[in-house]
Amino acid sequence: MNIILFGPPGAGKGTQAKFLVTKLKGYQISTGDMLRDEIQKNSDIGKKIIDDMNEGKFVSDEIVNNLIKNVIFDDQKKGKLIFDGYPRSLSQAEKLDLLLKNSNQKIDFIFFLNVNKDTIIKRIEKRKIIEKRSDDELDTILKRYDTYMETTKPVLEFYSKKPNFYEIDGALEIDQITNKIGAFLKV
Repeated sequence: MNIILFGPPGAGKGTQAKFLVTKLKGYQISTGDMLRDEIQKNSDIGKKIIDDMNEGKFVSDEIVNNLIKNVIFDDQKKGKLIFDGYPRSLSQAEKLDLLLKNSNQKIDFIFFLNVNKDTIIKRIEKRKIIEKRSDDELDTILKRYDTYMETTKPVLEFYSKKPNFYEIDGALEIDQITNKIGAFLKV
């Protein structure tokens, strides 16, 4: 079962992805984690990623799509992909559809964790203290939230027409969101 989790930074995608990984014995595909790995390697790609993130931009589709492609064609992970924060643009969504089609896969469920800016601010402040995440400076997060909502709107419109798209109130408590997702998946 392949699943996409959408939501702005701080919406709880990662938390729900971890639940799904355990419940479905799947693989969390977090572009954020993949990008942080590249940064840690201090590669040329990692340096470009840092520049983009510091400006509150998203990393180029080309970089992200190439990282995603390797995962999609991994035989061990086929049919067990839980996309956390991907796709973020219409071109990424179209590329994902093409990659999945070329690997004889499809998306089974799409969940949008819809959260307002005030809730995000509260969560980010808490996460910043707990995880000491360097990319979670409030101004950067607010820029990323606005950019996310702007760039993801066409992606949400693209997926919201599909029968396997579900919008969930991301302001709910974690276990309430988990229960709603579980009910849709019948797990």
